[in-house]
Amino acid sequence: MISNPRALLEELFFAAVKAADPYEAILSHLPERPKGRTIVIGAGKAASQMAQAFERAWPHPFDGLVVARHGPIAECHSTKVLQSAHPVPDDAGLYAGQSLMAHVRGLTADDLVIALISGGGSALLPAPPEGFTLADEIALNEVLLASGAPISAMNVVRKHFSRIKGGRLAALVYPARVVSLVVSDVPGDNPAFVASGPTVPDESNADEALRTIRAYRIDLPERMIESIRQATAPKPTDAIFAVNEVHVIASSRVSLNAVAELARQRGVHPLILSDTIEGEAKDIGRMHAALAREFSVNGAFDKPLLLLSGGETTVTIGSGRYGKGGRNAELLLSAALDLQGIAGLTALAADTDGIDGSENNAGAFCDGDSITRIRAAGGDARALLAGHDAWSAFDLAGDLFVPGPTGTNVNDFRAFLLE
Repeated sequence: MISNPRALLEELFFAAVKAADPYEAILSHLPERPKGRTIVIGAGKAASQMAQAFERAWPHPFDGLVVARHGPIAECHSTKVLQSAHPVPDDAGLYAGQSLMAHVRGLTADDLVIALISGGGSALLPAPPEGFTLADEIALNEVLLASGAPISAMNVVRKHFSRIKGGRLAALVYPARVVSLVVSDVPGDNPAFVASGPTVPDESNADEALRTIRAYRIDLPERMIESIRQATAPKPTDAIFAVNEVHVIASSRVSLNAVAELARQRGVHPLILSDTIEGEAKDIGRMHAALAREFSVNGAFDKPLLLLSGGETTVTIGSGRYGKGGRNAELLLSAALDLQGIAGLTALAADTDGIDGSENNAGAFCDGDSITRIRAAGGDARALLAGHDAWSAFDLAGDLFVPGPTGTNVNDFRAFLLE
């Protein structure tokens, strides 16, 4: 028996985070020094940590400006760090977007721009089209977040309602060369979807954005829909991308592989289910519960066994009232309802950036007795799940996982330990 299953899962979580540490990844992807200036830009939940890592790795002069979310940030000496809101944009984000665009104007073909991109940049860099306001972009983000659409679909829409996303920032940089270093938080690790790809060519089109709006019944004003219909963005064949480079330097798959290796060292048999799992959080929770129940009694697999997965689920809010949630907590509460009474099981679902939803937890733990503890504390787990209030459920059970912001973001981490 493992003496402290939760401590082991926490150790494995931090192994996933460490594998996504920006410094080593950036160090191995540095371009040569240009003839002209070096400009560093960036946006995302890991922006300040990536900037700090770049400062350590780059021995030459540069001018830097990155945008991180409100909250604790890594200390930078040569890079200005602006902060704005996530997941819903704010005035600080509007200023940050304008500042970033101004920072890259007037460059030449001899200049080099290093773009440090990580998840969360879509909200941190609002830049609504001409004739629209920040309030319009906030409204768009709110309905997208409540729609249940996967992140890739949401970002297709966002890219068609922006002056900075979908490669438009790269267009402002031209004719300077851009090297984008990307910490991926999207299933499949397509850099065009990370932070809505401000420096990456857009392979989607307005029709795809409109199909997403229809498919997820996203209610938008006709004026906004018409703007999306008319939107154009730089394409992969455009000259502005001819000498640019894009490198995904950290991802969920890399982190899960590191976790699996550490698990083996701890005498646990890992099984990576997938690093690209998407879908409604409560449904994916039940899927994980079904697999955990099967593997708990299936003698074909040695114990202790660790089921690992990554990806990004969604939570469809609907029009009713909702509580304090987060997709990882919702996934795990749904799983916990189907895992009642299962002995020798401990699970952790958490966001690798350290924040799940709007509260200060990254996610939660559960075991076969979690629902019993929730009930004993006066909670109704099914009602709390229906009200998207998984935070309250796990708070009652004492099962919240609160590591604090991690400084990176490679999507969700799920680990089900079977002894």
